[in-house]
Amino acid sequence: MKATPLAIPDVVLIEPNVFGDERGFFFESFNQRQFNAAIGYDVEFVQDNHSRSVKNVLRGLHYQIQHPQGKLVRAVQGTVYDVAVDLRRSSATFGQHVGVELSADNKRMLWVPPGFAHGFVVLSETAEFLYKTTDYWYPEFERSLAWNDPTVNVAWPHSGAPSLSGKDQLGKLLTDAESFA
Repeated sequence: MKATPLAIPDVVLIEPNVFGDERGFFFESFNQRQFNAAIGYDVEFVQDNHSRSVKNVLRGLHYQIQHPQGKLVRAVQGTVYDVAVDLRRSSATFGQHVGVELSADNKRMLWVPPGFAHGFVVLSETAEFLYKTTDYWYPEFERSLAWNDPTVNVAWPHSGAPSLSGKDQLGKLLTDAESFA
């Protein structure tokens, strides 16, 4: 697999080696040893999540203030624009974000380490999205950063107003959001 650190180097784009012919394709979607070598440290995943969303659904920007989760994410059907926002106050990239397109066609994955808010918007008619997480979900510690925070200034590539959950409609601005040390 190919691992490419993005503009925020702790966020890594993972591109698997895909073997295909007229019959279809095969690729190793996850290999613990190769993944740890690619990001430069050991990570253990404890939970897998799977979501399905329709076009213009925006999920995020989510994080857990206690029990922070690292996430390895990918789209297995459809296309999404995926975003990670650095919420580590001690980081030189605090408040900055990176975004990439993930799709069933490009088979790319994104490593979003603990200390980041994460979200995505669906660009195709539908999308199915998989997350591997490094900690369990604790709803009492979950937080939402406002998807349209002017300081973070994500240029979401969607058409029309995004469809948000009630929780995501209440996302906080970076200036008011809880963050990490």
